[in-house]
Amino acid sequence: MFKTVLFPIDMSSEAQQAAPKVAELVKAHQSRLVLLSVVEPREEASQPSAQSSPEAVAKLLGQAKALFAAQTIETEVIEREGQPAFVICDVADELNADLIVMGCRGVGLIEDVQDESVTTRVINLSPCPVLIIP
Repeated sequence: MFKTVLFPIDMSSEAQQAAPKVAELVKAHQSRLVLLSVVEPREEASQPSAQSSPEAVAKLLGQAKALFAAQTIETEVIEREGQPAFVICDVADELNADLIVMGCRGVGLIEDVQDESVTTRVINLSPCPVLIIP
């Protein structure tokens, strides 16, 4: 059912907590797993973070790939620069992904919150279904 699963990752605990569910899903459906991490341009980042460091993002992708390899799951990794929500949706479209799986704090999903979260933007812009793992 899900031939290609896109798992956007960052350095958040939410992304780390979603990884076991992603592994379970990929194994159950024998899916192609693509890991994506987005380097935020320093001038556009809402606050300076390690996510704006290409070196830190490359290290993160390597660690994630090793985590899935330990579970005998082959992964492809993609590193891009830009605004995360737009890049995630663009990559999903390029890959013709069947599903995007994301971890989420849930904050941006509440209507009263002024700033739209990356998760909310992806839900609204995605070319495919989005599974949110709280």
